[in-house]
Amino acid sequence: MLETIIIFYSLYTFMKLYISVMQIGYINEEKRKTPVLMSADKYLVAGNYAVAKGRVEIVSTFVDYLVFIWWVFAGFAWLSSSIQMEGSLMQAVAFLFGFIAVNFVIGLPFELYQTFKIDEAFGFNKMTLKMYMIDTIKSTLLFVILGGAIFALLAWIIESYESWWIWGFVAMFTVAVMANVLAPTFMALFNKFSPLEEGELKEKITKMMNETGLKSDGIFVMDASKRDSRLNAFFGGLGKSKRVVLFDTLIAKLNTKELLAVLGHELGHFTHGDIWKNIGLMGLLLFIAFYLFGHLPEALFTQMGVVPEAGVQIAMLMLLLPLVSFVFTPFMSYVSRHNEYAADEFGSQMGGKENLVSALMKLVTENKAFPKSHPLVIFFYYTHPPVLERLKELGFDASNTIVGEEEGLPKDGIFAYMNEK
Repeated sequence: MLETIIIFYSLYTFMKLYISVMQIGYINEEKRKTPVLMSADKYLVAGNYAVAKGRVEIVSTFVDYLVFIWWVFAGFAWLSSSIQMEGSLMQAVAFLFGFIAVNFVIGLPFELYQTFKIDEAFGFNKMTLKMYMIDTIKSTLLFVILGGAIFALLAWIIESYESWWIWGFVAMFTVAVMANVLAPTFMALFNKFSPLEEGELKEKITKMMNETGLKSDGIFVMDASKRDSRLNAFFGGLGKSKRVVLFDTLIAKLNTKELLAVLGHELGHFTHGDIWKNIGLMGLLLFIAFYLFGHLPEALFTQMGVVPEAGVQIAMLMLLLPLVSFVFTPFMSYVSRHNEYAADEFGSQMGGKENLVSALMKLVTENKAFPKSHPLVIFFYYTHPPVLERLKELGFDASNTIVGEEEGLPKDGIFAYMNEK
């Protein structure tokens, strides 16, 4: 059984590496062609950023594979013998904290390099090392408290029920839904949320929300600029905890009409029930994962030199979950892309096609998002359609635009172009 799992994990790793290599080659070729959506210099910078990230991903994927091999051949046995606690639940929680700590330490150099080397070199990172350390301490404390409770609950379920995978799934799915409800609260530990100032923008956003029947506990501006320069907006939470959140970077770069078009897109997700659809898909993936890992033979753990106690079984689930999710990623990405097209259509009706087109083009330019990708990357990973396809669906053929030198917008103007349509 161990040999079979290693074969599948090797194939999974090979596919990830192959996709990354194809993406790098594709972008290296495309970035030298006639630019679209951006000026020539920004187009090249966006391509270089995508390539730099891709190279880090290749190294990280290979290291993850080596770590996986170490875990199944020696790591689990080493950790199990190194951690001995009184009580089975304490043993399970301590084992899992040890498992996560080892993986965190191994992955830390890649995160630091991405944040303080690549993102900083391309003008994204605004975070200081001190801020990073404070964020890490906060997230660690939060994880120890909440993660420890979740691990103890799951370990108790494994020890108490023969068909533990069913009740384990129910517990983890409930936790996932609660995490969505409490997301704004957790984010407030790391970011400052200020109510949007009274004025035209707030009035128009409130009017749009009333038209679609969205009730929330407020419209807030998040101080994202202290960490990152990228633009974004989202609806956070579920039920009465829903809130509209605008990044301060977004407000600084988009005009009122463009902001309303972007929020119209997000309101489209709310109106179409996309949040619940995503939760349903996540639940399906969790159910399949718990079923598979709840039926792993005891012989597998014997081959690994460990007893299939609760902590080991949960760690095995965590170790193999990326493999299972990778298999379902294309389907989930396809559904997500379909939802994005529908949300774009809704947003264009609420805020105007020309405004959504203009906003999308600014988002691409400001976020230095290279507008093209290899088909395999789109098939597996793109939860949003490629921006060129989104613009095409909105009636704007970006491949025929003449790119401005400064703002990366058509010299003749988007509004004029869209009015002709």
